[in-house]
Amino acid sequence: MLQMAYQAMVRMGLDADAVLKRLGVSPQILADRHMRTPHGAQALFWQVLEEVSGDADIGLHLGEHMPVYTGQVLQYLYLSSATFGDGLNRVLNYQRLLSDATQATIEQDDDCACIIVDSSDGLTGQLRHLNECLMLALITFFRYVTDDAFRPAAIWFKHPAPEPAQTGSTEHERVFACPVQFSQPENRLFFSRDLLDLPSSHAEPELLRLHEKLASEHVAKLERQDVVSRVYRVFGEILESGEVSLECVADRLDIKARTLRSRLAEAGTSFNSLLADYRCTLAKRLLAATDETIDEIVYLTGFSEPSTFYRAFKRWTGQTPVEYRNQRRTSD
Repeated sequence: MLQMAYQAMVRMGLDADAVLKRLGVSPQILADRHMRTPHGAQALFWQVLEEVSGDADIGLHLGEHMPVYTGQVLQYLYLSSATFGDGLNRVLNYQRLLSDATQATIEQDDDCACIIVDSSDGLTGQLRHLNECLMLALITFFRYVTDDAFRPAAIWFKHPAPEPAQTGSTEHERVFACPVQFSQPENRLFFSRDLLDLPSSHAEPELLRLHEKLASEHVAKLERQDVVSRVYRVFGEILESGEVSLECVADRLDIKARTLRSRLAEAGTSFNSLLADYRCTLAKRLLAATDETIDEIVYLTGFSEPSTFYRAFKRWTGQTPVEYRNQRRTSD
């Protein structure tokens, strides 16, 4: 989303580079289509964007300029499916490829269907700018894959109506071209049930099988990366205790030690390698950014003896801890 938002900011004439600078985001992130950024940073992103733009409806207006979501396996799954409904159900099975932090489901009755979109972490579900921008991005994408046949029938938002409106917003209805209601139980996008049966002009069964296989492989890769993230979280919880072993971490994750070893191997790493990387990163951060004593850093990084820490740090960086701290402070 950050990459698409950057393009939208440029289209709006905003100083997109100034926004990235205030967020501490490097241009390299925009060049990596596989990069994932923390969903918890959404609140800061929209706060900075509103301040830079001076636009109280920045999510709504940024959404108007968002490019179509293209060039990813989800797009191809949609286009090669037999109908819009087939594509929608198929994509919902692989929605994790788009985001780890949103959950989308579909409901339908005889006349109407709707997509329910919510935050899986419970923290960002009421971020007004995010909700409005994502809703417009969804509508733009659906119009693209249906050759402009998709039209929203109504929209619900969880967040309250923007001031001064209390029950609706003329600006929102202008942009969405349908009734908009706020302070609803869920974020919902309503549309005609008939659209689910709309044939895809790009349907191709053989390509569909290839795209589904590719999507499955991407999801499997993300699941392998998950175990690495979970191990890092456990390191943060138990490192100071000094009892950091494969068996201890596996117990915290409620899996067997041999299972954890196998999953880390599938992710292309090992327990000892992850532990060394975590300790090295933590030690360098503490040495560069704090006044903690070396003895305290030895404890915080989970080493039992200063001599063991010194040898490990020298192996990691080619410097002693004192040399590394002095160099960083001189550089600063």
